[in-house]
Amino acid sequence: MDAKKQKLTDDEITENVVETCSYWVPRKKRRCKMTANKGSTFCGAHAPASILDDNSGEDLSKERVLCPLDPKHTVFKTKLAKHLTICNARDQQSTLPYIVKNINSGENVEDSTDSEKFREIKLHEVPDGEFYAFIKLIENLYDKLIASTITEIHSAHESLKEELSRDDYGQNTLRQLSQSSSLLGILERDQQIANDTSYVEFGAGKGQLSYHLATDLDERHMTGSQVILVDRMSLRHKKDNKVANRDMVKRIRADIADLKLSALPELKKTRRTVALSKHLCGEATDLTLRCIQCNTDGSSPVDYVLIALCCHHRCSWQSYVGRPFLHECGIGPRQFAILIKMASWAVCGTGLSRERRRAMEQADQKEQPEVTTQRLSREERERFGLQCKRLLDWGRLQYMRSQGYEASLKFYVPKAVTLENVVLVAKIDTSKKRNSLPTGN
Repeated sequence: MDAKKQKLTDDEITENVVETCSYWVPRKKRRCKMTANKGSTFCGAHAPASILDDNSGEDLSKERVLCPLDPKHTVFKTKLAKHLTICNARDQQSTLPYIVKNINSGENVEDSTDSEKFREIKLHEVPDGEFYAFIKLIENLYDKLIASTITEIHSAHESLKEELSRDDYGQNTLRQLSQSSSLLGILERDQQIANDTSYVEFGAGKGQLSYHLATDLDERHMTGSQVILVDRMSLRHKKDNKVANRDMVKRIRADIADLKLSALPELKKTRRTVALSKHLCGEATDLTLRCIQCNTDGSSPVDYVLIALCCHHRCSWQSYVGRPFLHECGIGPRQFAILIKMASWAVCGTGLSRERRRAMEQADQKEQPEVTTQRLSREERERFGLQCKRLLDWGRLQYMRSQGYEASLKFYVPKAVTLENVVLVAKIDTSKKRNSLPTGN
Protein backbone atom coordinates (compact mmCIF):
# COMPACT_ATOMS: atom_id res chain seq x y z
CA MET A 1 0.00 0.00 0.00
CA ASP A 2 1.42 3.35 -0.98
CA ALA A 3 2.39 5.70 1.80
CA LYS A 4 0.10 8.67 2.22
CA LYS A 5 1.39 11.90 0.78
CA GLN A 6 2.16 14.47 3.42
CA LYS A 7 -0.04 17.53 3.28
CA LEU A 8 1.73 20.82 2.73
CA THR A 9 1.46 23.40 5.45
CA ASP A 10 0.03 26.83 4.70
CA ASP A 11 3.53 28.33 4.79
CA GLU A 12 4.84 25.75 2.31
CA ILE A 13 1.91 26.36 -0.05
CA THR A 14 2.56 30.10 0.08
CA GLU A 15 6.24 29.57 -0.73
CA ASN A 16 5.40 27.39 -3.76
CA VAL A 17 2.98 29.88 -5.30
CA VAL A 18 4.57 31.67 -8.26
CA GLU A 19 3.11 35.15 -8.35
CA THR A 20 2.70 36.91 -11.64
CA CYS A 21 2.98 40.62 -12.27
CA SER A 22 0.01 42.71 -11.14
CA TYR A 23 0.35 45.23 -13.97
CA TRP A 24 -2.78 45.56 -16.14
CA VAL A 25 -1.89 45.64 -19.86
CA PRO A 26 -4.51 47.95 -21.47
CA ARG A 27 -3.81 46.85 -25.04
CA LYS A 28 -4.32 43.15 -24.24
CA LYS A 29 -7.01 43.74 -21.59
CA ARG A 30 -5.38 41.38 -19.11
CA ARG A 31 -2.66 41.32 -16.49
CA CYS A 32 0.98 40.82 -17.38
CA LYS A 33 1.97 37.14 -17.32
CA MET A 34 5.61 37.70 -16.35
CA THR A 35 6.81 36.51 -12.97
CA ALA A 36 6.87 39.22 -10.33
CA ASN A 37 10.20 40.22 -8.81
CA LYS A 38 11.01 38.86 -5.41
CA GLY A 39 9.49 41.09 -2.77
CA SER A 40 7.32 42.89 -5.33
CA THR A 41 3.97 42.43 -7.05
CA PHE A 42 5.40 43.67 -10.37
CA CYS A 43 7.90 42.31 -12.88
CA GLY A 44 10.99 44.32 -13.76
CA ALA A 45 9.48 45.88 -16.89
CA HIS A 46 6.42 47.20 -15.08
CA ALA A 47 7.89 48.44 -11.82
CA PRO A 48 5.80 51.44 -10.73
CA ALA A 49 7.06 54.92 -9.98
CA SER A 50 7.98 53.96 -6.43
CA ILE A 51 8.72 50.48 -5.11
CA LEU A 52 10.76 49.65 -2.02
CA ASP A 53 13.00 46.64 -1.53
CA ASP A 54 11.66 44.67 1.45
CA ASN A 55 15.18 43.88 2.68
CA SER A 56 17.07 47.13 2.26
CA GLY A 57 14.21 49.63 2.03
CA GLU A 58 15.87 51.14 -1.06
CA ASP A 59 13.68 52.71 -3.71
CA LEU A 60 14.36 50.46 -6.69
CA SER A 61 12.52 52.70 -9.14
CA LYS A 62 15.31 55.28 -8.94
CA GLU A 63 17.63 52.72 -10.54
CA ARG A 64 15.41 51.96 -13.55
CA VAL A 65 15.74 53.77 -16.88
CA LEU A 66 14.14 53.45 -20.29
CA CYS A 67 15.99 51.14 -22.64
CA PRO A 68 17.57 53.39 -25.32
CA LEU A 69 17.01 50.68 -27.96
CA ASP A 70 13.34 50.16 -27.19
CA PRO A 71 11.64 52.60 -24.80
CA LYS A 72 8.71 50.20 -24.34
CA HIS A 73 10.59 48.57 -21.48
CA THR A 74 12.90 49.63 -18.63
CA VAL A 75 16.07 48.24 -17.12
CA PHE A 76 18.11 48.79 -13.97
CA LYS A 77 20.61 51.57 -14.59
CA THR A 78 23.43 49.55 -13.08
CA LYS A 79 22.72 46.71 -15.54
CA LEU A 80 22.16 48.87 -18.62
CA ALA A 81 25.52 48.12 -20.25
CA LYS A 82 24.95 44.37 -20.07
CA HIS A 83 21.32 44.69 -21.16
CA LEU A 84 22.32 46.52 -24.35
CA THR A 85 24.34 43.46 -25.40
CA ILE A 86 21.37 41.07 -25.08
CA CYS A 87 18.33 43.27 -25.79
CA ASN A 88 16.10 41.91 -28.58
CA ALA A 89 16.02 45.39 -30.13
CA ARG A 90 19.81 45.57 -30.56
CA ASP A 91 21.41 45.83 -33.98
CA GLN A 92 22.67 42.29 -34.37
CA GLN A 93 25.55 41.35 -36.64
CA SER A 94 25.18 38.09 -38.52
CA THR A 95 27.52 35.86 -40.50
CA LEU A 96 24.63 33.98 -42.09
CA PRO A 97 24.83 34.11 -45.91
CA TYR A 98 21.20 35.17 -46.26
CA ILE A 99 21.51 38.16 -43.92
CA VAL A 100 22.82 41.24 -45.76
CA LYS A 101 22.29 44.53 -43.93
CA ASN A 102 19.66 46.78 -45.58
CA ILE A 103 19.70 44.86 -48.86
CA ASN A 104 15.96 45.50 -49.33
CA SER A 105 15.68 48.91 -47.69
CA GLY A 106 15.57 50.86 -50.95
CA GLU A 107 18.00 52.95 -52.93
CA ASN A 108 19.70 55.95 -51.33
CA VAL A 109 17.56 58.56 -53.00
CA GLU A 110 18.67 62.19 -53.03
CA ASP A 111 15.54 63.42 -51.28
CA SER A 112 15.55 60.81 -48.48
CA THR A 113 16.68 63.40 -45.91
CA ASP A 114 13.83 65.72 -46.85
CA SER A 115 11.36 62.83 -46.65
CA GLU A 116 12.19 62.32 -42.97
CA LYS A 117 11.59 66.02 -42.31
CA PHE A 118 8.24 65.92 -44.12
CA ARG A 119 7.03 63.07 -41.89
CA GLU A 120 6.54 65.67 -39.16
CA ILE A 121 3.93 67.51 -41.22
CA LYS A 122 0.56 67.93 -39.49
CA LEU A 123 -2.47 67.93 -41.75
CA HIS A 124 -4.11 70.88 -40.02
CA GLU A 125 -1.01 72.96 -40.82
CA VAL A 126 -1.23 72.30 -44.58
CA PRO A 127 -2.51 75.50 -46.28
CA ASP A 128 -6.03 75.36 -47.69
CA GLY A 129 -4.86 75.87 -51.27
CA GLU A 130 -2.40 72.97 -51.13
CA PHE A 131 -4.84 70.81 -49.16
CA TYR A 132 -7.74 71.01 -51.62
CA ALA A 133 -5.49 70.88 -54.70
CA PHE A 134 -3.94 67.65 -53.42
CA ILE A 135 -7.36 66.12 -52.77
CA LYS A 136 -8.42 66.97 -56.33
CA LEU A 137 -5.21 65.39 -57.71
CA ILE A 138 -5.75 62.12 -55.83
CA GLU A 139 -9.42 61.94 -56.81
CA ASN A 140 -8.54 62.46 -60.50
CA LEU A 141 -5.84 59.76 -60.36
CA TYR A 142 -8.18 57.35 -58.62
CA ASP A 143 -11.02 57.89 -61.10
CA LYS A 144 -8.67 57.62 -64.08
CA LEU A 145 -6.61 54.57 -63.02
CA ILE A 146 -8.19 52.59 -60.23
CA ALA A 147 -11.97 53.02 -59.92
CA SER A 148 -13.83 49.74 -60.64
CA THR A 149 -10.61 47.84 -61.41
CA ILE A 150 -10.47 46.00 -58.05
CA THR A 151 -12.85 43.04 -58.09
CA GLU A 152 -13.96 40.66 -55.34
CA ILE A 153 -12.39 37.24 -54.99
CA HIS A 154 -13.95 36.00 -51.76
CA SER A 155 -12.86 32.38 -51.28
CA ALA A 156 -12.99 29.89 -48.44
CA HIS A 157 -10.79 26.86 -47.87
CA GLU A 158 -12.31 23.54 -46.96
CA SER A 159 -9.70 22.85 -44.26
CA LEU A 160 -10.98 25.75 -42.13
CA LYS A 161 -14.70 25.12 -42.56
CA GLU A 162 -15.03 23.27 -39.25
CA GLU A 163 -13.02 25.90 -37.34
CA LEU A 164 -15.19 28.70 -38.68
CA SER A 165 -18.37 26.92 -37.58
CA ARG A 166 -17.39 26.79 -33.91
CA ASP A 167 -19.61 28.87 -31.67
CA ASP A 168 -17.13 29.04 -28.78
CA TYR A 169 -14.74 31.32 -30.68
CA GLY A 170 -14.82 35.06 -30.17
CA GLN A 171 -15.27 37.64 -32.91
CA ASN A 172 -11.56 38.40 -33.21
CA THR A 173 -10.61 34.73 -33.58
CA LEU A 174 -13.26 34.17 -36.25
CA ARG A 175 -12.11 37.29 -38.08
CA GLN A 176 -8.53 36.01 -38.22
CA LEU A 177 -9.69 32.56 -39.34
CA SER A 178 -11.85 34.09 -42.07
CA GLN A 179 -8.86 35.92 -43.51
CA SER A 180 -6.67 32.81 -43.37
CA SER A 181 -9.41 30.74 -45.02
CA SER A 182 -9.79 33.25 -47.84
CA LEU A 183 -6.05 33.46 -48.51
CA LEU A 184 -5.72 29.68 -48.58
CA GLY A 185 -8.78 29.57 -50.84
CA ILE A 186 -7.06 31.90 -53.31
CA LEU A 187 -3.98 29.67 -53.28
CA GLU A 188 -6.24 26.69 -54.01
CA ARG A 189 -8.07 28.52 -56.78
CA ASP A 190 -4.80 29.52 -58.45
CA GLN A 191 -3.46 25.94 -58.15
CA GLN A 192 -0.62 27.01 -55.88
CA ILE A 193 -1.04 24.26 -53.26
CA ALA A 194 1.25 21.69 -54.81
CA ASN A 195 4.19 19.36 -54.36
CA ASP A 196 7.81 20.47 -54.29
CA THR A 197 6.97 24.04 -53.24
CA SER A 198 8.39 26.34 -50.56
CA TYR A 199 5.83 28.66 -48.96
CA VAL A 200 7.48 31.69 -47.31
CA GLU A 201 5.26 33.66 -44.93
CA PHE A 202 6.70 37.14 -44.39
CA GLY A 203 5.94 38.86 -41.08
CA ALA A 204 4.62 35.53 -39.83
CA GLY A 205 4.06 36.62 -36.22
CA LYS A 206 2.69 33.66 -34.27
CA GLY A 207 2.20 31.75 -37.51
CA GLN A 208 -1.53 31.08 -37.67
CA LEU A 209 -1.66 31.20 -41.47
CA SER A 210 1.40 28.95 -41.79
CA TYR A 211 -0.06 26.50 -39.27
CA HIS A 212 -3.22 25.94 -41.31
CA LEU A 213 -1.25 25.80 -44.57
CA ALA A 214 1.27 23.27 -43.22
CA THR A 215 -1.50 21.14 -41.71
CA ASP A 216 -3.33 21.04 -45.05
CA LEU A 217 -0.14 20.18 -46.95
CA ASP A 218 0.59 17.36 -44.51
CA GLU A 219 -2.92 15.92 -44.61
CA ARG A 220 -2.87 15.94 -48.42
CA HIS A 221 0.61 14.38 -48.51
CA MET A 222 2.18 17.10 -50.62
CA THR A 223 5.62 15.60 -51.00
CA GLY A 224 8.67 17.84 -50.91
CA SER A 225 6.73 20.95 -49.84
CA GLN A 226 7.67 23.08 -46.84
CA VAL A 227 6.56 26.21 -44.98
CA ILE A 228 9.12 28.84 -43.96
CA LEU A 229 8.15 31.55 -41.49
CA VAL A 230 10.07 34.84 -41.46
CA ASP A 231 9.78 37.32 -38.58
CA ARG A 232 12.22 39.63 -36.86
CA MET A 233 10.78 39.02 -33.39
CA SER A 234 11.11 36.04 -31.07
CA LEU A 235 7.56 35.32 -29.95
CA ARG A 236 5.97 32.98 -27.42
CA HIS A 237 3.00 30.68 -28.03
CA LYS A 238 3.85 30.21 -31.70
CA LYS A 239 1.23 28.30 -33.64
CA ASP A 240 3.78 26.59 -35.89
CA ASN A 241 5.05 24.65 -32.86
CA LYS A 242 1.77 22.73 -32.97
CA VAL A 243 2.13 21.45 -36.53
CA ALA A 244 2.01 17.65 -36.45
CA ASN A 245 4.82 17.24 -38.99
CA ARG A 246 7.48 19.52 -37.53
CA ASP A 247 9.88 18.69 -40.38
CA MET A 248 7.58 20.60 -42.71
CA VAL A 249 8.04 23.99 -40.99
CA LYS A 250 11.09 26.16 -40.47
CA ARG A 251 11.19 29.54 -38.71
CA ILE A 252 13.76 32.15 -39.77
CA ARG A 253 14.41 35.09 -37.45
CA ALA A 254 15.37 38.00 -39.68
CA ASP A 255 14.41 41.55 -40.52
CA ILE A 256 12.93 41.56 -44.02
CA ALA A 257 15.11 44.58 -44.82
CA ASP A 258 18.18 42.34 -44.38
CA LEU A 259 16.93 39.07 -45.91
CA LYS A 260 18.57 37.89 -49.14
CA LEU A 261 15.95 35.36 -50.16
CA SER A 262 17.93 33.75 -52.96
CA ALA A 263 20.66 32.80 -50.47
CA LEU A 264 18.26 30.99 -48.15
CA PRO A 265 19.45 27.34 -48.25
CA GLU A 266 15.98 25.94 -47.55
CA LEU A 267 14.69 27.23 -50.90
CA LYS A 268 17.19 25.08 -52.79
CA LYS A 269 15.31 21.98 -51.63
CA THR A 270 12.24 22.74 -53.76
CA ARG A 271 11.46 23.62 -57.35
CA ARG A 272 9.00 26.48 -56.73
CA THR A 273 8.57 29.30 -54.20
CA VAL A 274 5.39 31.07 -53.07
CA ALA A 275 5.53 34.26 -50.97
CA LEU A 276 2.53 35.12 -48.81
CA SER A 277 1.51 37.24 -45.85
CA LYS A 278 -1.59 38.13 -43.88
CA HIS A 279 -1.41 41.86 -43.07
CA LEU A 280 2.13 42.98 -43.78
CA CYS A 281 2.22 46.43 -42.21
CA GLY A 282 3.30 49.53 -44.12
CA GLU A 283 6.84 49.54 -45.42
CA ALA A 284 7.25 45.82 -44.60
CA THR A 285 5.25 45.16 -47.78
CA ASP A 286 7.71 47.20 -49.85
CA LEU A 287 10.68 45.49 -48.20
CA THR A 288 9.12 42.14 -49.08
CA LEU A 289 8.47 43.10 -52.71
CA ARG A 290 12.14 44.02 -53.02
CA CYS A 291 13.19 40.87 -51.19
CA ILE A 292 11.47 38.56 -53.67
CA GLN A 293 13.27 40.27 -56.57
CA CYS A 294 16.77 39.80 -55.19
CA ASN A 295 18.64 37.11 -57.14
CA THR A 296 22.21 36.89 -58.34
CA ASP A 297 21.27 36.96 -62.02
CA GLY A 298 18.46 39.48 -61.79
CA SER A 299 15.68 36.87 -62.04
CA SER A 300 12.99 36.43 -59.40
CA PRO A 301 13.28 33.45 -57.05
CA VAL A 302 9.53 33.65 -56.33
CA ASP A 303 6.87 32.26 -58.66
CA TYR A 304 3.72 33.51 -56.91
CA VAL A 305 2.95 36.33 -54.46
CA LEU A 306 -0.09 36.75 -52.18
CA ILE A 307 0.11 39.67 -49.74
CA ALA A 308 -2.78 41.15 -47.76
CA LEU A 309 -2.08 44.90 -47.53
CA CYS A 310 -2.54 47.14 -44.51
CA CYS A 311 -1.26 50.06 -42.39
CA HIS A 312 -0.39 52.38 -45.27
CA HIS A 313 0.31 55.19 -42.79
CA ARG A 314 3.49 53.27 -41.87
CA CYS A 315 4.97 53.46 -45.35
CA SER A 316 8.19 55.40 -45.97
CA TRP A 317 9.40 57.28 -49.02
CA GLN A 318 12.79 55.56 -49.10
CA SER A 319 11.47 52.00 -49.04
CA TYR A 320 8.30 52.51 -51.10
CA VAL A 321 8.64 50.60 -54.39
CA GLY A 322 6.17 52.78 -56.31
CA ARG A 323 8.22 55.99 -56.25
CA PRO A 324 8.63 56.10 -60.07
CA PHE A 325 4.85 55.87 -60.47
CA LEU A 326 4.24 58.66 -57.95
CA HIS A 327 6.86 60.87 -59.61
CA GLU A 328 4.97 60.52 -62.90
CA CYS A 329 1.84 61.62 -61.05
CA GLY A 330 3.57 64.72 -59.67
CA ILE A 331 3.87 63.38 -56.13
CA GLY A 332 7.18 63.91 -54.30
CA PRO A 333 8.38 63.38 -50.71
CA ARG A 334 6.24 66.17 -49.23
CA GLN A 335 3.07 65.03 -50.96
CA PHE A 336 3.86 61.43 -50.02
CA ALA A 337 4.01 62.39 -46.34
CA ILE A 338 0.58 64.00 -46.67
CA LEU A 339 -0.71 61.01 -48.64
CA ILE A 340 0.14 58.40 -45.98
CA LYS A 341 -1.34 60.55 -43.22
CA MET A 342 -4.60 60.93 -45.15
CA ALA A 343 -4.65 57.17 -45.80
CA SER A 344 -5.29 56.60 -42.11
CA TRP A 345 -8.68 58.30 -42.50
CA ALA A 346 -9.99 55.13 -44.17
CA VAL A 347 -9.89 53.04 -40.99
CA CYS A 348 -9.93 55.53 -38.11
CA GLY A 349 -13.70 55.24 -37.58
CA THR A 350 -15.19 58.18 -35.74
CA GLY A 351 -11.87 59.96 -35.43
CA LEU A 352 -12.20 59.93 -31.65
CA SER A 353 -9.51 58.28 -29.54
CA ARG A 354 -10.25 55.04 -27.72
CA GLU A 355 -9.99 56.83 -24.37
CA ARG A 356 -12.41 59.55 -25.51
CA ARG A 357 -14.97 57.00 -26.70
CA ARG A 358 -14.70 55.04 -23.45
CA ALA A 359 -15.17 58.19 -21.38
CA MET A 360 -18.23 59.13 -23.41
CA GLU A 361 -19.70 55.65 -23.01
CA GLN A 362 -19.22 55.81 -19.26
CA ALA A 363 -20.90 59.22 -19.21
CA ASP A 364 -23.73 57.78 -21.34
CA GLN A 365 -23.16 60.34 -24.07
CA LYS A 366 -23.57 60.00 -27.80
CA GLU A 367 -20.50 60.26 -30.00
CA GLN A 368 -20.07 63.64 -31.60
CA PRO A 369 -20.55 63.18 -35.36
CA GLU A 370 -18.08 65.84 -36.37
CA VAL A 371 -14.97 67.62 -35.17
CA THR A 372 -15.47 71.26 -36.01
CA THR A 373 -11.83 71.88 -36.87
CA GLN A 374 -11.89 69.35 -39.76
CA ARG A 375 -12.13 70.64 -43.33
CA LEU A 376 -13.92 67.49 -44.52
CA SER A 377 -16.79 65.51 -43.06
CA ARG A 378 -16.11 62.09 -41.57
CA GLU A 379 -17.67 60.36 -44.59
CA GLU A 380 -15.52 62.43 -46.97
CA ARG A 381 -12.36 61.61 -44.99
CA GLU A 382 -13.14 57.90 -45.03
CA ARG A 383 -13.81 57.87 -48.78
CA PHE A 384 -10.71 59.90 -49.57
CA GLY A 385 -8.58 57.82 -47.18
CA LEU A 386 -9.53 54.69 -49.12
CA GLN A 387 -8.52 56.40 -52.37
CA CYS A 388 -5.11 57.22 -50.86
CA LYS A 389 -4.63 53.59 -49.83
CA ARG A 390 -5.54 52.28 -53.26
CA LEU A 391 -3.20 54.77 -54.97
CA LEU A 392 -0.31 53.48 -52.84
CA ASP A 393 -1.27 49.91 -53.71
CA TRP A 394 -1.49 50.84 -57.40
CA GLY A 395 2.12 52.01 -57.29
CA ARG A 396 3.10 48.61 -55.89
CA LEU A 397 1.08 46.93 -58.61
CA GLN A 398 2.98 48.83 -61.30
CA TYR A 399 6.26 47.84 -59.69
CA MET A 400 5.34 44.14 -59.78
CA ARG A 401 4.32 44.40 -63.41
CA SER A 402 7.63 46.05 -64.24
CA GLN A 403 9.38 43.06 -62.65
CA GLY A 404 7.71 40.55 -64.95
CA TYR A 405 4.61 39.61 -62.94
CA GLU A 406 0.96 39.42 -63.90
CA ALA A 407 -0.42 41.35 -60.92
CA SER A 408 -3.81 42.50 -59.68
CA LEU A 409 -5.55 43.86 -56.58
CA LYS A 410 -8.54 42.00 -55.14
CA PHE A 411 -11.02 42.37 -52.28
CA TYR A 412 -10.45 39.06 -50.53
CA VAL A 413 -12.86 39.41 -47.58
CA PRO A 414 -15.92 41.62 -46.92
CA LYS A 415 -15.43 44.95 -45.14
CA ALA A 416 -17.39 43.51 -42.21
CA VAL A 417 -14.44 41.17 -41.55
CA THR A 418 -11.77 43.86 -41.83
CA LEU A 419 -11.47 47.28 -43.42
CA GLU A 420 -7.99 46.23 -44.61
CA ASN A 421 -9.52 43.82 -47.12
CA VAL A 422 -7.34 44.19 -50.23
CA VAL A 423 -4.79 41.58 -51.32
CA LEU A 424 -2.03 41.84 -53.91
CA VAL A 425 -1.95 38.77 -56.19
CA ALA A 426 0.99 38.32 -58.55
CA LYS A 427 2.11 35.41 -60.71
CA ILE A 428 5.34 35.34 -62.65
CA ASP A 429 4.80 35.83 -66.37
CA THR A 430 6.32 32.66 -67.80
CA SER A 431 6.88 34.35 -71.17
CA LYS A 432 9.26 36.80 -69.46
CA LYS A 433 10.76 34.46 -66.86
CA ARG A 434 14.46 33.92 -67.19
CA ASN A 435 16.43 30.91 -66.02
CA SER A 436 16.60 30.74 -62.23
CA LEU A 437 20.34 29.97 -62.19
CA PRO A 438 23.25 31.37 -64.24
CA THR A 439 24.78 29.08 -66.83
CA GLY A 440 27.54 26.89 -65.35
CA ASN A 441 26.29 27.07 -61.73
